Amino acid sequence: MLFYAADALRKSHVISTSRRPPSNVRNSLGTPRGLHEIAEKHGAGAPPGIVFKGRVSTGKHFSELGDEENAKNLVTTRILWLRGLEPGVNAGGNVDTYQRYVYIHGTNHEELLGTPFSEGCIEMRNVELIDLFDEVRTGDLVWIED
Repeated sequence: MLFYAADALRKSHVISTSRRPPSNVRNSLGTPRGLHEIAEKHGAGAPPGIVFKGRVSTGKHFSELGDEENAKNLVTTRILWLRGLEPGVNAGGNVDTYQRYVYIHGTNHEELLGTPFSEGCIEMRNVELIDLFDEVRTGDLVWIED
């Protein structure tokens, strides 16, 4: 799966998407396809690896958490919350990317990047995500394709 954020930034990043087939449907846990925008940005200034819950920093680096919590795929470092721009495809009804809480975010499992392992989000290396976060703005376009 490929994604492009802010056309001028066409940099290559190793990412991971859903371990399930791509899907725009609610509760599918598939990564949605199509044209999106960055609706919200969360985490400016947080150190790499900080864990977020409900888009709020916990103040803890993933390495500070126990094995059980760290076994999960955590949202770390920064959050770029996506909004679908194609009504009936990824916006509205049961295909709404924003209401599915689909993000571009960092991960505590960077060793798995390049393989499908998320629950629908696009996951990146924490340091690369900080660079992307600093370069994009809300409203910038994101294209996600197979």
